[in-house]
Amino acid sequence: MISVRAVNTCSIFRSSPPVSSFRFRFNKHLRTNTSSLHYDRYSKSSSGFPTFRFDLPILGHGDVRSYSLQSFVDTVFEELTSNRKRKRQGICSAIKLKTGGEVLDDKPVNQAVEKGLLVEFKKDSERVLLAVVQRRDGKKNWMVYDQNGVTSSIKPQQITYIVPGVDNFDQTQISSFIQKAQQNLDTSLLEFAWIELLEKNKSVTPEELAEMIFGNVEPLESYCAHLLLSKDDLYFTVQETKGSRSLYGPRPTVQVEELMRRKLAKEAAEKELQEFVQLLKSAKAMPSNAKPPKTSWVVEEKIQCKIGSLEAYAIDACKSNDEKRIAGMILTAMGMGKTASSALNLLIDIGYFPVHVNLDMLKLNIHTDHPDEIISAAEDLLSEPVDPDKINRKDLTHLKVYAIDVDEADELDDALSATRLQDGRIKVWIHVADPTQYVQPGSKVDREAMRRGTSVFLPTATYPMFPEKLAMEGMSLKQGEVCNALTVSVILHSDGCIAEYSVNNSIIKPTYMLTYESASELLHMNLEEEAELKLLSEAASLRLQWRREQGAVDTATIETRIKVPNPEDPEPSINLYVENQADPAMRLVSEMMLLCGEAIATFGSCNNIPLPYRGQPQSNIDVSAFAHLPEGPVRSLAMVRIMRGAEIDLRKPIRHGILGLPGYVQFTSPIRRYLDLLAHYQVKAVLRGDSPPLSAGQLEGMASLVTMQTRVVRRLCSSSLQYWIIEFLRRQPKEKKYRALILRFIKDRVAALLLVEVGLQASAWVSLGTQIGDEVQVRVEEAHPRDDIISLKEVVV
Repeated sequence: MISVRAVNTCSIFRSSPPVSSFRFRFNKHLRTNTSSLHYDRYSKSSSGFPTFRFDLPILGHGDVRSYSLQSFVDTVFEELTSNRKRKRQGICSAIKLKTGGEVLDDKPVNQAVEKGLLVEFKKDSERVLLAVVQRRDGKKNWMVYDQNGVTSSIKPQQITYIVPGVDNFDQTQISSFIQKAQQNLDTSLLEFAWIELLEKNKSVTPEELAEMIFGNVEPLESYCAHLLLSKDDLYFTVQETKGSRSLYGPRPTVQVEELMRRKLAKEAAEKELQEFVQLLKSAKAMPSNAKPPKTSWVVEEKIQCKIGSLEAYAIDACKSNDEKRIAGMILTAMGMGKTASSALNLLIDIGYFPVHVNLDMLKLNIHTDHPDEIISAAEDLLSEPVDPDKINRKDLTHLKVYAIDVDEADELDDALSATRLQDGRIKVWIHVADPTQYVQPGSKVDREAMRRGTSVFLPTATYPMFPEKLAMEGMSLKQGEVCNALTVSVILHSDGCIAEYSVNNSIIKPTYMLTYESASELLHMNLEEEAELKLLSEAASLRLQWRREQGAVDTATIETRIKVPNPEDPEPSINLYVENQADPAMRLVSEMMLLCGEAIATFGSCNNIPLPYRGQPQSNIDVSAFAHLPEGPVRSLAMVRIMRGAEIDLRKPIRHGILGLPGYVQFTSPIRRYLDLLAHYQVKAVLRGDSPPLSAGQLEGMASLVTMQTRVVRRLCSSSLQYWIIEFLRRQPKEKKYRALILRFIKDRVAALLLVEVGLQASAWVSLGTQIGDEVQVRVEEAHPRDDIISLKEVVV
């Protein structure tokens, strides 16, 4: 069978489609003798196109005539029209046409199911199979033998098409029938049928379409036409269905154009997806030291969009269903499950994320780098410093000043001095960095600091509240240099309570910058030349005793600190420190900070200054009820569990029962904590003789926002610390044993434990006879930092 296509070169998308744009297939009565076809490459018609010459037998005659291309097409049209009329007269009872919206003779009639028929049926939501009807199965169902050689029972509703003109079809020929049908499927045939039917405003059945494009309604051609129509989602739509019979209508041109646009867009998107998947596979196959940098994935917008969808999927932060869909398609194309962990592993495998990427940091949208405009504003402040309190600063450069902090501290907020007065009382000075000489409420840099709320201290990095250069070079206290400060001086009574205090703008010159370890060593050495440090320790002891008499609860426990200097490496080094908060140097610093907070609260109360006064109800804690527990972490953690949360009052001091203080204001970390900076703004204004810049109402709104952000950061710091402790344990030898204190029993013999060497709380089953406060030995069975899983097993000696 030979087909001839005469296609107009114009676009098919027209309001009035060209009639000449169609495809038809001659029936077996029309054959072309290819040896009689001649092409004169130099002969052209008046239209400028080459002239073809055909020697063809006339339909129904034996004569042979020679035709030009135009006369050949005209002859074909005439013969085809005549042939179609004869064919349609013969199948009029089987084909139902709708012309101009009117039904001709009748509507599609559903054919009854009989034995031996060849039927198409819906096996499930995704599969459609061809089968031969075998026999009845009950009153309504039928047993069929399908193309896969499986016999099954189907309902009449499952039948989607009955192939016409078939009786007692040989079931062994189903596969061959399907193969022949697939070979005849040419979706371009639908385009030309659509043009003709749209022009005539006609609907069509599969048999009728077979007559149009194949020239007959034989079983194979009818089934091919059915496949073309049922799978088409561009040119035709189902207008009417009755059982297994359907009537299809041509879509309007505008609709086809839109569907075509969508189809082309979908194909382009699929091509983009495949190209992106190839990029992923290529990057995944590269060695770890040769993977493309993260920046290379965000150069092109299309790639950035897809990598962004994967990142959002990995951290459960997809902003739209489209992001989820794109990420899901990528993971499926990569042969991976559509889960957040799959997306994470893929991003790690291609080098986009480091192995130990901090997911919580991404999920919580923590700000790291400062915007360029903030950095520029900070540099302007450094280049033109203005100190409004210059003439009112008290010169304290004669004092020996100790700055004590962790060894990797980047910014120093506070330092200490002490002396013994002639009457034997101790006078201490708490010197606090003075950032307000650079920033004022409402300025660009101030607003950015408020948005951040606090500096972020993680094992892998520090993200300061202020731009680093401003914090380090301008605001921070520096050893051996004259620095502006805000100094709180306090004279203590012999029992540790405040006898006198003052708050002054000052100038100091820090003498020593000590770590907690070195400060503790100096105290232990009891050197005569460091008498001031010993006085500070004595003052701290007095204060601790006095606070306990006021009902303070000692919550000192052990604290873990981790530094990871090279977090981008697959196996970075981990430096772990466990610090006892009851250590002399740590006690010294914490007591002086609390003393400063009490003095500022008193100063604020006396001057009616709105400040973030902190308090905490004591929750009716009976300390004696915990006396049976060992002093230290076990007792402290037991009491912390029943404590109520802290409260803030912006108008007046409130009692802080846990600290044993009548009032308390955090004041000693204005470079690191925004609430401390707010307190500085208020106090500094009063020292100048001005009114506080912020009312209690303004402070309340700002404190609320900052407190929320601070909680987020605290949660991030906690989860990051937990991750790296578990990673540290994962790397240790499996046989290593750890000391663990029993904090409490959770259920039966499952106890909450504190691993003393690493400062981690976990749980494990412990043997009979052990009690709260007892020490046991455990071994780490499993450690999965990404899943926050740590499994311990008691080692019974």
